[in-house]
Amino acid sequence: MRAIDGVSLRVDRGEIYGLLGANGSGKSTLIRVFSTLLTADAGEVRVFGLDVRADELAVKRLINRVSVEASFFKKLSAMENLVYAGRLYGVGPEASRPRIHAILRRLGIDSGRVHEPLEKLSRGMQQKIAIARAFLSAPMLLLLDEPTTGLDIRSKREVQTFVRDLRDEHDATILLTTHDLDEASRLADRIGILHGGRLVAEGASEELTARHGAASLEDVFMALTGRHIDEADERGEAET
Repeated sequence: MRAIDGVSLRVDRGEIYGLLGANGSGKSTLIRVFSTLLTADAGEVRVFGLDVRADELAVKRLINRVSVEASFFKKLSAMENLVYAGRLYGVGPEASRPRIHAILRRLGIDSGRVHEPLEKLSRGMQQKIAIARAFLSAPMLLLLDEPTTGLDIRSKREVQTFVRDLRDEHDATILLTTHDLDEASRLADRIGILHGGRLVAEGASEELTARHGAASLEDVFMALTGRHIDEADERGEAET
């Protein structure tokens, strides 16, 4: 079985594009292909006109990625991790520290906690720090792979607001994968629905509901896949 099968999509500059699907639908595989972590067996992927195979290093300078399982130096503090990340992108500590404080403040993290070891912070706070790390490099394309999974409602809203502001204030293009229907509706200008590795529908949330005569995005997902998204998630987890 192919993880991704004949998917063709275009994300416009400055757009928030949501890839919606259950576990195992192919969302994370697509993100890894876009971020050059995986090489597609066939087809072509371009980021702002650059081929991800032929121009891999140039593409990497334009993008950053947040995954559902972010990696850190857990014994180091949030500030130490972020300053180190800044250095990797050519941003010195003098320039990065004020930006780090400003980003974490907008994500709802108290400045008094930025010097605590990462291992002492909650998973939700660690995920916010992963988002701050990705934004620190000022990427033109930000790849968010289920960035709010496991966060409480307040933290989800803070992250979602930050993502919208990032697009509006910094002309960032954002590709978001999620299985959270509400999150997709709140954030995405357009939504692509993945099922079994295929892109089975695409459009704005209102367009999708109108096209399928549905009252909600959940009903659209049900019509296209034959099950509710929570049921699809449970089945995907049982099969892994």
